[in-house]
Amino acid sequence: MTEVELQTKLHELISRWESECVEFKEATDNYPTPEIGKYFSALSNEAALHQQARGWLVFGVRNKDRSVVGTTYRPDHARLDSLKHQISQNTGGPTFREIHELTVHGQRVLLFEIPAAVQGAPVAWNRHFYARDGESIVGMALDKLDELRRPQEVDDWSAVVIPPASLADLDPVALKRARVQFTLRHSNNADEINSWSDAVFLNRARLTADGGITRAALLLLGKAESTHHLTPHPAQITWRLEGAERAYEHFSPPFLLTTTEVFRRIRNLTVKFLPPSQLLPVEQMKYDQKVVLEALHNCLAHQDYTRYERVVVIETTDRLVFENGGNFFEGTPDDYQISERTPRRYRNPFLVHAMASLGMVDRMGYGLHDNFLRQRQRYFPLPDFDLTQAGTVRYVLHGQLLDENYSRLLLTLSDLPLAQIVALDRIQKGETPDLSALKELRQAQLVSGNRPRLIINDHALIQAAHRAAYVRNRAQDFEHYRKLVLDYLRLYPGSSRKELNELLLPKLPEALNASQRSDYVHNLLGKLKSAGLVRVEGFKRGARWFWVPEDSRPSET
Repeated sequence: MTEVELQTKLHELISRWESECVEFKEATDNYPTPEIGKYFSALSNEAALHQQARGWLVFGVRNKDRSVVGTTYRPDHARLDSLKHQISQNTGGPTFREIHELTVHGQRVLLFEIPAAVQGAPVAWNRHFYARDGESIVGMALDKLDELRRPQEVDDWSAVVIPPASLADLDPVALKRARVQFTLRHSNNADEINSWSDAVFLNRARLTADGGITRAALLLLGKAESTHHLTPHPAQITWRLEGAERAYEHFSPPFLLTTTEVFRRIRNLTVKFLPPSQLLPVEQMKYDQKVVLEALHNCLAHQDYTRYERVVVIETTDRLVFENGGNFFEGTPDDYQISERTPRRYRNPFLVHAMASLGMVDRMGYGLHDNFLRQRQRYFPLPDFDLTQAGTVRYVLHGQLLDENYSRLLLTLSDLPLAQIVALDRIQKGETPDLSALKELRQAQLVSGNRPRLIINDHALIQAAHRAAYVRNRAQDFEHYRKLVLDYLRLYPGSSRKELNELLLPKLPEALNASQRSDYVHNLLGKLKSAGLVRVEGFKRGARWFWVPEDSRPSET
């Protein structure tokens, strides 16, 4: 996460305040590690129960008033990073996904990112399972524990062992690549991994089961001529070009290698657009390799193989469409694109575990969300899911700009909230966002027009609106308001405080609230009185204010 994304995340957590999946602490350097471990267990388990991708433990924010006060916990970076190992020793493996350190208003804040527990494997701390009860950490109730321990009730086509298949049916180049990928993910044990035999490696990488070659192993590492073991499944990815030119090509296992060949087959040209107030255009490739491979690998991971269908990649002049057989298996697309949900179960858990061990997919479900963010960072339209065809999931990746105003906004307003970007993306695609999102866009001067004919405002108009808002919100100096009061009292001697409020309050910055504006007027009048520029007769509501002529006032400095 970038610094801006971290700042936004902290703001969201504070705004939402504490939930079952978030905890705030001030935390000094001697905050006990066992307490952190209990929170790790509780927040990880609660995140899984609430279908969240992660929980958060935040140090440096006072609980009672939501203020950022900073933390002195483990200021040495190496010592802070060592906490990951301490936690994993007492949880049996799970630990923080990341410990983020940032500065807010000069104060140090730590965000501990805690992955949600995996279905079937609740997280314990020192052999005890913890959960939340309001703001308290308690032992996990049996109903929660049973829910997390409940196994996935699904037959796994990918886990079936094919008795006739052997190591000879695996592609040696793919096997070598698999070792490299696995070692990269477990670099601390590289020497040990290099000493393993092929049989031991395949078993540890979850590609074989008790030494037997599984369907998952044949899909990812199998030779093209060994796919007869998977009959009647075609075991193919089909690339198809549609439009003025038409072409197609079938790609067989090993999919660990051939998915990259599919990407190379796609015509990946350069897209240009001109940012506002610049002479040189921004250039982006139509498709980002990581985004394409993430989409393709997800098709393989979530394909319903019992339907005996191919994965299909359709290329047109302006988009890629990825198709896999089966209905959307867990949750809804928005769960993964926007809220980073962790899947509770998989259609092909054995295959997903194997692909995750080789770095092909993110088992926590972050892959699709990362695609969403990468398209945003490239100023392109966001990906779409099309679930209108029964029994098929279609994932649409746009390869051209739809509305340059949208792309210019992403380029120049890098701090736009994600929800607003989603709403803007829907508008550029001719859709209408929900009323609350549309209201926010109008308040930010980002859109105009009436439903359903909404348009994204030109960047220059938005900048002008922002400049006008700045003028309305900036504070004038003391001399400006002093002159207003003195001129008014010279014309209308004996004015009441209410009349002076009516003069001044509308002219004060819009950013000030009612109480702050009233205080400002009170202080201003007090300074003018102390300087001898005005005088007051009477008390409280009966007080009347008068201008003091220049020959009766003390010399001004």
